[in-house]
Amino acid sequence: MPPELTIAPDAYATMVTAAAAARPLEVCGLLLGTGAHIATAQVTANVACNPDRHFEIDPAALIAAHRAVRDGSGPQVVGYFHSHPNGLARPSVTDAESAARDGRVWIIVAGDTTTCWSDGPGGFEPLSYCVMQG
Repeated sequence: MPPELTIAPDAYATMVTAAAAARPLEVCGLLLGTGAHIATAQVTANVACNPDRHFEIDPAALIAAHRAVRDGSGPQVVGYFHSHPNGLARPSVTDAESAARDGRVWIIVAGDTTTCWSDGPGGFEPLSYCVMQG
């Protein structure tokens, strides 16, 4: 069965490297691409009050990415990524409470483990993935 999501090697490396560099804080960012392919992971500032336990993507970065989509100069915002430096690679209770249920992809990096999730109407559902070019 083919994976539900593909991630470009550079995008994958960006997430894993940023997560390791930010420890013990959570890192976060945007997943950009088309459909079920993530071409770029864009690290953004984590503006959460408690970045050691939570993440909040910088609203200015999110707005800029959506504007770029609307004016045709940027790729789709496929989803978001963040790290769990002291936790498991699955959505936390806080993640579930803050999710928009909009079908976007969430990627969680926890140590050497990376998982992908669809933020659907019924909650998070796991996605299979592979790292490969477009």
